[in-house]
Amino acid sequence: MKFNFTTKGKNKAMNHEGESAYRLSPEWQLYTAAVTSSLSDKFYEKAETRVETLRKLIAQCDPVFVAQLAIYTRQKMNMRSISLVLAVELAKVHRGDSTVCKMVSGIVQRADEITELLAYYQLANQRKDTKKLNRLSKQLQSGLQDAFNKFDEYQFAKYNRDTEVKLRDALFLVHPKAKDKAQQVLFNKIINNELETPYTWETELSSLGQTKFTFDKEKEIAFRMKWEELIDSRKVGYMALMRNLRNILEAEVSQQHIMSVCETLSNAEAVRRSKQLPFRFLAAYREISKVKSAYAGRIMNALEQAVAISAENISGFDADTKVLIAADVSGSMQQAISPKSKILSYDIGLMLAMLLKSRCKNAITGMFGDKWKVINVPTKGILSNVDAFYRREGEVGYATNGYLVINDLLKSNQRIDKVMMFTDCQLWNNRNDKKIADLWDKYKKISPESKLYLFDLSGYGTTPLDITREDVCLIAGWSDKVFDIIAAIDRGDDALDEIRKIEL
Repeated sequence: MKFNFTTKGKNKAMNHEGESAYRLSPEWQLYTAAVTSSLSDKFYEKAETRVETLRKLIAQCDPVFVAQLAIYTRQKMNMRSISLVLAVELAKVHRGDSTVCKMVSGIVQRADEITELLAYYQLANQRKDTKKLNRLSKQLQSGLQDAFNKFDEYQFAKYNRDTEVKLRDALFLVHPKAKDKAQQVLFNKIINNELETPYTWETELSSLGQTKFTFDKEKEIAFRMKWEELIDSRKVGYMALMRNLRNILEAEVSQQHIMSVCETLSNAEAVRRSKQLPFRFLAAYREISKVKSAYAGRIMNALEQAVAISAENISGFDADTKVLIAADVSGSMQQAISPKSKILSYDIGLMLAMLLKSRCKNAITGMFGDKWKVINVPTKGILSNVDAFYRREGEVGYATNGYLVINDLLKSNQRIDKVMMFTDCQLWNNRNDKKIADLWDKYKKISPESKLYLFDLSGYGTTPLDITREDVCLIAGWSDKVFDIIAAIDRGDDALDEIRKIEL
């Protein structure tokens, strides 16, 4: 009897543009949906729909893989909220072993993630009565018990906020066992609301903001001195520093303090330790470019140095490897990643594309919409290159004609080793005369060793080509860590293989 039946043609689907596409397996769908989610509305999908999709996919996937993916999103991709969602949703459908406990221990990296996880647990279970957090999953509870022993008083105090689920509530609910007498003293301080107020930039500015000043000039001087004090203290974290660059410039701190800020921003160890998503540098760069200050240029240079440092671990390719980098700037990519962000999906695509460009010796770059257009930019200047593309996106229109990239290679008879497309994978042909899958097959006859890499930036669950073939590879996410997957592919693995290597 034959058991291993062919699946050829069974994964055919239609994408959001009504174009023929390929449906991903549940684990591939979960991976792409998780690493491209800010839990905000997307062009083709509402946030509630994405969460419901995640729930259905989690139920279809191996629980160990879901736990590994949650840790991957938190530790490798530096995404907080989605890892908490994966943890809670897995806890709802999987019981009986320590998988959830180990996962929670792996994803809780900050003290406030204890209360954030419980807040989502309450929300996901639609609890509205007085006992909103009763019947807590035993494995979630066990994982949070371990998490309580990770942090010191400063870390707890820093995130001891007046939110719906407070740190004190979490302690009573979880009942962690103190690892020693000092830890028990700390737990008692949480219970009695006796945590010492930490010295942070938030508490210092908040305290100053409550001060009454007689004159505006007096207030300006006070805030300038406070920012200079904070800069000198080295207590402003890297991400907080980037978010407050405009405030620092507008406070008109001294040149000496501006130089100190620039030194911190461009410090190699500080950049690596900060684990910033690439688009954070872009957001800061754009914000500073609008500030009327003689020092704005210096800070922009420091940000360029910082992002170049963040790209150093990207393997890239030498001069013998011909690379084509194509960025999707279609209308569906021009959606903000969250309501409070000015960063669009195609900003993320451009940012990742330029990071890769900076590490390649032989790379063609361009963008596609209604047309495909090659745009030459220097190897250096990652952030300025992104903005150079950004200013020209209207030149190619707003369709999703990714097939034109391959069609151009066919016409020019040009052999490219690696074709990289940064896209939401909702490609189509508004002329309805050629399909990208057919064109790729034709191109492979000209250049049989070529590989196509699809960088999925939205995670809608379909791809324009079948990724089960060896010459088409799928990578997803917004972090520069996506480029680690290229090395895995070259070793014969794929993104899911890398996730499955994570130890629980």
